[in-house]
Amino acid sequence: MTDGLADWLRFALTPVSPARQRNLLAAFGLPGNIFAQSRSRLASVAGHEAADTVLKGPDPAALKATLAWANEEGNHILTLADATYPQSLLEIADPPPVLYVKGNPALFARPVLAIVGSRVPTAQGEANARAFAESLSAAGLVIVSGLAQGIDTAAHRGALAGGNTIAVIGTGIDRIYPASNAALAREIAAKDAILSEFPLGTPSARWNFPRRNRLIAGLSLGVLVVEASLESGSLITARFAADTGREVFAIPGSIHTPQARGCHRLIREGAKLVETAEDVFEELRGQIGGDLPRHAVAPHHSRPRQPSPKAPLPVTTPTHLPSEAVLVLEALSSEARDIDTLALSTGLAIEALQAHLLTLELEGLAVRQTGGGFLRLHTIRVA
Repeated sequence: MTDGLADWLRFALTPVSPARQRNLLAAFGLPGNIFAQSRSRLASVAGHEAADTVLKGPDPAALKATLAWANEEGNHILTLADATYPQSLLEIADPPPVLYVKGNPALFARPVLAIVGSRVPTAQGEANARAFAESLSAAGLVIVSGLAQGIDTAAHRGALAGGNTIAVIGTGIDRIYPASNAALAREIAAKDAILSEFPLGTPSARWNFPRRNRLIAGLSLGVLVVEASLESGSLITARFAADTGREVFAIPGSIHTPQARGCHRLIREGAKLVETAEDVFEELRGQIGGDLPRHAVAPHHSRPRQPSPKAPLPVTTPTHLPSEAVLVLEALSSEARDIDTLALSTGLAIEALQAHLLTLELEGLAVRQTGGGFLRLHTIRVA
């Protein structure tokens, strides 16, 4: 543990507001220089109360615990003075003075894409998040998300299957919220990276998550919102991204699904509407170069060539499918039908219908058109 890192930790753990921390760093440079200043000079920059707080320093027990944590294998503390500090975060208005990382900090040097969305997604939204994350991570993008339930969890899972992921959390790095994702967090830390700006022991609190969201956006070349209600914190992440010149992508959904309304608002405000992994990759190609590998495209998000209407469709017997999936397949034809029409003809709820359509796409029995309709790729004969 170097004296420089100890000074950074002492500075970061001193309970002074982020704005005053930035003012002190701008005025005096490294934390060692700040601690060498007189009270009057500190007060001239940050005020008398902050000057007294800086001179008093942090809780000694908290500093000792953090130093001990930093010495454990796999744990890292990155400061603004470190070459390994994520360069993209230097572009935001308030980069944290220190970052706590469990796992592999080398991932921050690679191109990163954020995938975020609802904590209560539809079955289709969850499947989309996982498929996009797997495809784009296999293509070389590191997927960052917030370790929340729902879309975040699906994005991390997909990225672990395809490549790499970073989880940015709104608690101290020694705490995981929600507890249901503790096993996922251990898997991410062992293979990839978890990041927090909050001191050890910081509990979950509502006001922490907008700060977490700005880091998710700041780390990324762009933010893909899979599903979001109008009150979703994912829209905060998208706004941070837009304000810092990052790309914003959104996947459209059914007009009957509340989780689609936030995405529809983003699209109206200028976000890029995406339907496939290629749509995202194409927009970022100029920043990262290369091509999206064919094997990295999720089967149910690719755009397969549509069958000629003159060609006979092969016959299959989908006896392994659930009865409701067969009902949906029977409602499809060689002419595109939208999800609302299918809901009327099958009597199924939108969420159940979306789940069965995804199954049919994965089975190669149906295909989603660019405009959102669905075609049947095979004639059917139910045994």
